Amino acid sequence: MKRLVSLLLALSLALALTACGQKDTAPDTTQTDDPQAEQAEPVELIVFAAASMTETLTEIAELYKTAAPEVTITYNFDSSGKLLTQIKEGADCDLFISAAPTQMNAMDGSLIGDTEKNPDGLDRIVTGSRIDLLENKVTLAVPEGNPKGIESFDQLAELLKGGDVMLAIGNSDVPVGQYTLKIFNYYGIIDETAVADKLTYGNNVKEVTSQVSEAAADCGIIYATDACSAGLTVVDSATAEMCGQVIYPAAVLKGDKEDAARAFLAYLQTDAAMTVFESVGFSPAI
Repeated sequence: MKRLVSLLLALSLALALTACGQKDTAPDTTQTDDPQAEQAEPVELIVFAAASMTETLTEIAELYKTAAPEVTITYNFDSSGKLLTQIKEGADCDLFISAAPTQMNAMDGSLIGDTEKNPDGLDRIVTGSRIDLLENKVTLAVPEGNPKGIESFDQLAELLKGGDVMLAIGNSDVPVGQYTLKIFNYYGIIDETAVADKLTYGNNVKEVTSQVSEAAADCGIIYATDACSAGLTVVDSATAEMCGQVIYPAAVLKGDKEDAARAFLAYLQTDAAMTVFESVGFSPAI
């Protein structure tokens, strides 16, 4: 009996050792996650945006690194008219944000057939991606100390018609210049050439802002956000009756980075991004 028990114990021990050996040599399938495999592919997102968004979008790009570290944002800031021209000529652009609907309309395929809004019949915008992102204000800003003592658009209009003033404005092919011409019309200045000797021009709103900051002009018509960023004094703001609403539309353009562009556009509508926009005077478009 003792010999039988010893034999059984020896057999049990042998089987246990065999099982342990099999377990130790079996492939380990519990560590299959590859940290490198989980990282998203790097993406360079090219964003064309109105010059008036330079400071805010630059700050938001830094914030976005936390949300999407694989995405590098490359900006092209200029007047919306110049940006539109560049896109028409074949420049790479994944997301477009203009300072007026006019430039966005010119690429909106849903407006093909409307020769006033989309004269070239372009269809560059991803269907359903276009939104009204922000609203701005057109303002009358003055240099430090306001040496000319300008206090309102009403006063400016009188000086343009029969006084001594030098006003900085945007060219007629950029949104801030187009809003300015509407203000002129509101005050009965139908032909801007009639006051040409009192005007100095900028190719975009940043150039106009610089002329005011440097006191190269007595005042300038610029966006509230640019006045804020430059630390300029705003003496008056244009009403919607004077120049309409200042809406900034945004849309994803057709290409191979549509998903990344949609994600960034969605981020621009978050509370974090809107806090940055609102800090300089933008407001969500209504």
